[in-house]
Amino acid sequence: MSTSYEATALRVAAVAAVRAPSLHNSQPWRFRLHDGGIEILSDPARQQAIADSTGWAVRIACGAATFNARIALAVAGTPADVRWRPYPAEPQVLARLTPARPRPATYAEQDLYSAIPRRHSNRRPFRPEPVPSDIRHALIEAARTEGAWLDLLVGMTALSGFAEIAQSADRVLRRNPEYQAELAGWTHADAAADGVPATAGAPVVEPQDLLPQRAFTDRRRAPGRDFEPEPLVAVLGVAGDGPTDHLIAGHALQRVLLTVTDAGLACSMISQPIEVPAAREHLRISLRRSGTPQMTLRIGYGDPGRPTPRRDVDDVLVQPGQPSLRGGG
Repeated sequence: MSTSYEATALRVAAVAAVRAPSLHNSQPWRFRLHDGGIEILSDPARQQAIADSTGWAVRIACGAATFNARIALAVAGTPADVRWRPYPAEPQVLARLTPARPRPATYAEQDLYSAIPRRHSNRRPFRPEPVPSDIRHALIEAARTEGAWLDLLVGMTALSGFAEIAQSADRVLRRNPEYQAELAGWTHADAAADGVPATAGAPVVEPQDLLPQRAFTDRRRAPGRDFEPEPLVAVLGVAGDGPTDHLIAGHALQRVLLTVTDAGLACSMISQPIEVPAAREHLRISLRRSGTPQMTLRIGYGDPGRPTPRRDVDDVLVQPGQPSLRGGG
């Protein structure tokens, strides 16, 4: 039985991990090989001061990156066990992967791994056909497998209630000029290696739209290209709301997102009602949940898009002898 990972395994893990989602594609992570294990570190320099003052979004992103790394290692024949926040004296180390018993990858792991490079946020209108019940069940099970819950909102009463909460949160954020300036700083018209290209943004919001959208672009939609009238909205949550809970939520979120992609569906994340504490509490109460919502998703059938750019893998690897980053995440 192997007792340590090597540099080749670190690269395999990091190549997959950098394809995880992050708030405004900020990519707030680094990776290192340490004492025979692979570690996922937060990058405080990429934590957004206004939108993510608590580090919640960094931890969600790094939890998702950890899931990608786990799947990549499993498919490479070197599966991993995960330990969250392993070193109290090093709060920037959010996860540590250590070798588990070698075994062949399962079909499910292979399918999820193949979905990693294809997964991306699709903020454009979806087609109106409903998501089949068997896929809905698979999404719920994907979250449950990783210690989270996923509630699917069914019917216009539930959707209208959620839309009111989400629109209210969006208005709060839009009224904050510092928040808007920070968002603009992560929006690009070129092929930058991070941030959100304007071409990946949703068309400008119109009065008939049910759900809010980020202002990544000023592009207007073509006539007859309204958003779907009854989107499938999912709320993902976990039992608590501490740093480890955020990592578990991000880990489960990525399994859900890859399951969405593997099923031929599209997805966009709606984080406004999570970013505003009062809105998140309103959402929790509306769901009658004792746990804490950590992300909301819009899921459906969309036209093909393309993943947003990522930094080069070598830019996110901590080399031997290089000091690790300090600060929390």
